[in-house]
Amino acid sequence: MCDVLKKNSILTVNVEDITDLGFGVARHDGKVIFIADTVPGDVAEIKIIKDNASYLIARLEQLITPSCERVYDRCKECYCHACAYKNISYEHEARLKEEGVRRLFTPLGIQTLPIKKSVSERRYRNKAQYPITLTKNGYSIGYFAPKSHRVSPISDCELTPAIFTDIINICKLYFTKHSVSVYDEKSGTGLLRHIYLRRGETSSEVLLCLVINGESIPSAEELVSAVRERHPEVVGILLNVNCENTNVILGKRYITLFGRDYIFDTLCGVRLKITAQSFYQVNRATAEVLYKEALRFADPNPSDTLLDLYCGTGSIGLSMAHKVRELIGIEIVESAVLCARENADANGIKNAHFFTGDAKNTEVLLSTAERELQRKIDPDIIILDPPRAGLAPELIKFVSSKNPRKIVYISCNPKTLARDTREFMSLGYTASEVLPVDMFPGTGHVESVVCLTRRLDN
Repeated sequence: MCDVLKKNSILTVNVEDITDLGFGVARHDGKVIFIADTVPGDVAEIKIIKDNASYLIARLEQLITPSCERVYDRCKECYCHACAYKNISYEHEARLKEEGVRRLFTPLGIQTLPIKKSVSERRYRNKAQYPITLTKNGYSIGYFAPKSHRVSPISDCELTPAIFTDIINICKLYFTKHSVSVYDEKSGTGLLRHIYLRRGETSSEVLLCLVINGESIPSAEELVSAVRERHPEVVGILLNVNCENTNVILGKRYITLFGRDYIFDTLCGVRLKITAQSFYQVNRATAEVLYKEALRFADPNPSDTLLDLYCGTGSIGLSMAHKVRELIGIEIVESAVLCARENADANGIKNAHFFTGDAKNTEVLLSTAERELQRKIDPDIIILDPPRAGLAPELIKFVSSKNPRKIVYISCNPKTLARDTREFMSLGYTASEVLPVDMFPGTGHVESVVCLTRRLDN
C-alpha cells in the first residue's frame, strides 16, 4: 500500500544500487528510496525522513543482512558523508565508475576502455578546502555533507596528507584562543569561512590559506609562528578575502601573511610553480597516468601546433611540448598564466606561449596571439580540459571550425563529456574509445579522456 510511504515510516528493503553521492537505492511500492550508508546487496531496516513527490529519503536504522560488497576498513571517519564509496571495496568502486562511463558512451557508439585505477587509494589529495562552523562544542571543521551546508567534522581524512589534519588542529587552537567569529550565511556577518590547504607532493611544500569575510585576522603573527614552528614545510600563509554572499569558496584577492603565494611540484618531469588560485590536478601520481594516456591519444608529430585550452599553470601542454613544434596555452586566471610562462622558462621549454583570457573567447584570444606572434595559428591538435560544466556550444563550433586533426578532451564530468562529444561528432569528428581514469578514489567522481579525430570527408 502506498500509504505506508510517508515520513517516519519504518520498513525493510533490499538495496539494489548506489548513486555517485553514495546513497543506496531501494524501491518500494513504485517509489525510489535513497538511503545513506547503504550499499547494493544490503537488506536494511530504514526510516523515511523525507517524502518528495517522486522519491523518498531514508535513514538506516538497522543493517539486517550486510552485502558481500560491504567493507569496513576504508575510512575511520565513519560519521562523515563526504566520501560516496567508503562502504564498498575499491575494486567495486572502480567497476561502478567504469560502468557509469560505459552507459553514457555506448549510445554514441564509443567503446569504453578498462578504467585506469588510482595509483593510490589513500592520501592522494594535494588540495583540500574545509568549511568552518561554530557549534556548542566549539569550532567544527570538515566537509559539507551531500546536498547540504551541514559540516561533518573530521579528525583525520585519509584522502589527504596527515599534515593537513595537524595544521587544522593548530588553526583550531588559534581560533579558540582568540574567539575568532565564524561567517554566517544568513546575516553575512562573522569572519572565518574556510581553511584551504595545498601541497606539492614532490617538494613537500605547503600553502595555508584562510578564507575570510574581512581584511585581517587577530594576532596573525601568532598563527604564523604556531604553524611554522610545527611545520617549516609551510612556505606560505595567506588570507583570501571573500566578502560576497556566495557559495563560491574563494574571493579574488589574496593577502600574504608569511612567505610566498605559491608552491612547486613536478608532474611528468616538468617542475611547476602553482599559486593558490591556479588549477592543478589534485591527484598528482594518477595525473601522470592521465597525461601519458592523453599524449598517446594525441600522437603528435614534430611539426604540429598544439593549442591547450583551460591550460592552468601549463601542466598538460608543457608535458607534451617536447613532442610538437609549438604550444599555445589559454587560461582565464592571470596568475596561472604567469606561472605557466615561468614554468616554461624554468624547464627550458622555448616553444610555448601562454595568453590570459576566457577560453569561451578563444576566437578573439587567438587573434590577439596571432598579432603578438605576427603569424597565423592553425592548431593541428587541441587539448580541452574544462570545468565540470563542460564547453559552451559556441566554443565547440569554433574549435571545430579550426579543423584540427585531433581534439583530446579531458573531463571530470562524464555527462558533459558525452554531451559535448555528441556535438563534436555532429560537426565532423569521430571517436572510437573513451578512457576512464580514477583520479578521485572514495568519491563519486571520475576523470575521462576521449580523442576526437577529424573525418577524412570533413
